Amino acid sequence: MSASRVALVGASTPIGRAIAERFAAAGAQVVGLSLERSEHDVLAADLAADCADPQAAATAIATAADIMGGLDVLVPAAGVMPIARADRTTDAQWRAALAGCLDTFFFTARAALPLLGKGGAIVAVSSVNAFLAAPWVAAYAAAKGGVDALVRQLALDFAGRGVRVNAVAPGMVGGDRLPDASGGYPIGRTITPAEVAEAVAFLAGPAASGITGVVLPVDGGLSIASPAAFARADLRARLDDDA
Repeated sequence: MSASRVALVGASTPIGRAIAERFAAAGAQVVGLSLERSEHDVLAADLAADCADPQAAATAIATAADIMGGLDVLVPAAGVMPIARADRTTDAQWRAALAGCLDTFFFTARAALPLLGKGGAIVAVSSVNAFLAAPWVAAYAAAKGGVDALVRQLALDFAGRGVRVNAVAPGMVGGDRLPDASGGYPIGRTITPAEVAEAVAFLAGPAASGITGVVLPVDGGLSIASPAAFARADLRARLDDDA
């Protein structure tokens, strides 16, 4: 992320705050856009809007660009994760997940794309749950899967204009306080917000100028590890012996 660029970030979550801090440290002007103002001192401006509403998203994007004199990077970092088995997932939970993850991404991207010139970038925050099944997150997994599909479509549609669209797919973030949370992670721990922010900064910056349409796992190797390696004590012992 180069200096003087304007980045619009969903900055109210731990991941969003880390992304905002990383961009600001590189000299970018960062605008926060979340359901509630994040009140973070690294932000040049701080907006609140429900971007699952198309008109609210369009107004917020236009306001940010007007305040800052343009827009270079968009980082939609929203998400809603209902915990319920599919047959017990309510209509409201299903709609909330789609609205919080997929609608917010689409409506903010649709409003931002006309403002992004050559070298512009969108980096969505997806999840490993889009391609790794976990219990009781059907609505969230489906919504994040839609995010991944939309990343590829937007990347194709806008490559000719010099706009790149990618995503990061974090594993569990900040799970250190949960018992056995790191059990399936080859690196032996879950992920930090700062690690996600570094990947976002890379994809948004000139070092990734040849990369578009990818979903980059930031998951400590979770997505490459066979569950058998962790379910069988003998295989797990081999991994531990090599540490």
